[in-house]
Amino acid sequence: AQCSCVGSNSKTDTMSETNNDGGDSAPVIPEPSAENPVDGDVLPTPKEAADAAKAATDAVAATDAAGAGAAAGGLDDDDGLGDDTSASPAAKQPAAVVQQPTPGKPTSNPSTDLDKQIERLMQCEYLTEQEVCDLCVKAKEILVDEGNVQYVSAPITICGDIHGQFYDLKELFKRGGLCPNTSYLFMGDFVDRGYFSVETFLLLLALKVRYPDRITLIRGNHETRQITQVYGFYEECLRKYKSVNVWRYCTDIFDYLSLAAIVDNKVFCVHGGLSPSIQTIEQIQILERKQEVPHEGAMCDLMWSDPEDIEGWGVSPRGAGFTFGADSVQEFNRTNNLQKIARAHQLAMQGYQQMFNDTLVTVWSAPNYCYRCGNVAAILKLDANLNEEYIIFKDAPASERAKPTKRPPPDYFL
Repeated sequence: AQCSCVGSNSKTDTMSETNNDGGDSAPVIPEPSAENPVDGDVLPTPKEAADAAKAATDAVAATDAAGAGAAAGGLDDDDGLGDDTSASPAAKQPAAVVQQPTPGKPTSNPSTDLDKQIERLMQCEYLTEQEVCDLCVKAKEILVDEGNVQYVSAPITICGDIHGQFYDLKELFKRGGLCPNTSYLFMGDFVDRGYFSVETFLLLLALKVRYPDRITLIRGNHETRQITQVYGFYEECLRKYKSVNVWRYCTDIFDYLSLAAIVDNKVFCVHGGLSPSIQTIEQIQILERKQEVPHEGAMCDLMWSDPEDIEGWGVSPRGAGFTFGADSVQEFNRTNNLQKIARAHQLAMQGYQQMFNDTLVTVWSAPNYCYRCGNVAAILKLDANLNEEYIIFKDAPASERAKPTKRPPPDYFL
């Protein structure tokens, strides 16, 4: 697949560029090339990673210091976000948070409270910081009991990258059906690049907590602390909540997401691809997943690798993972008695792309990627007999989208 959009030559996405008409900006992605794959994902350079890590560390230290000061001053348990339930995130920005929230007391009817939160999230409304904290605590209790490879049953609908495109996620649910009526498997990359990564991930997480057996979330290469500091999610959390706490809660949850899933023991689902270090499913099951994604090794490969028309294994232009050919797919499927691999990670202009005699498919579920690529999106529906149906959909119409919150001007313009 080739992306028709033209972006910056920079490796990092920003949301600071403005359109010619002075409106809200779209994230900038690198122009596709041999050095920059079609979806623009590259491992940050050491300098980029160091700069982002320093900025995050400084912000965390500032938040912790503010929380300690608030505790010493005897502030109450209010999280500082107020009672804003406006339909659009742009309607009101939360006040600065000065206290570290702790898990709240259980309610008498947690399902009812969660249903209300899901209803609010479906309207792209904020959850308060305390609500995010409580939701993540509940999610962790569920995810900690799931394996590195989660076994799920058909019928099920398999989805690729979402990348914070919240209103396109709603369009996906319109075409595929709402959870729990439809069982879903999302193959990672919920955040970064889109305007609404916070609302997108929290909605999927809330659905996971409410219907744990009807939705499966596996980890993508963007579900890491380092990548989210470079590609937008960290900045979005800081801008919307005025602290890094929500980012910390979400990135902690990333460590608990499964690495892969298998549908009816026949369809292997993973975000990126295969690894030369992995020959069997059992080898994935014994990996230590509750950590930041390493820069190399089997866990890294599962999230970063890409299929290519080569023999064996090749060097990935992304700077992480490998490229792998039809023979590697054939051997992995034969060893594990699989009939197909479903993965995401790469932009497919037609929504999906079959390779290697239909033994591997790339599913892409972010239409008009980064609000400029002009691609359609797809989801893969498997019936009870594993018969395939690809549902193609376009991005949500402008009339159904809320405009993203404008960024405040930089200090040097004030």
